[in-house]
Amino acid sequence: MRKKSSTPNRGFRVADQIQRDLTELIARELKDPRVGMVTIQSVEVTPDYAHAKVYFSLLVGDAAQCAEGLNQAAGFLRAGLFKRLHIHTVPTLHFIFDRTTERAADMNALIARAVSSRAKED
Repeated sequence: MRKKSSTPNRGFRVADQIQRDLTELIARELKDPRVGMVTIQSVEVTPDYAHAKVYFSLLVGDAAQCAEGLNQAAGFLRAGLFKRLHIHTVPTLHFIFDRTTERAADMNALIARAVSSRAKED
């Protein structure tokens, strides 16, 4: 029988803290010119805290270059997290570009087009 965790939602709290700390580390300490104005959208941590998927969006710039820069700086960022987090295992970071905002803008444009075409018909 599996033992119930004494700290419920610990994974969510760890992911949330990683998100806050990464935002600060990237803004203040990362000097890679490929990494522009990055917003950390969410962090998903595996149950064993070995890996973390970090979803980010970009205000301006090339997403592929930014992802490459962040993934190359993952070791540096992990070391910074190790100093800030008080957990036994700091996860290996994997940065993934989040296209949710682009998809939302596309959907809004489609809806606006449908509404305008319906208004022309009426």
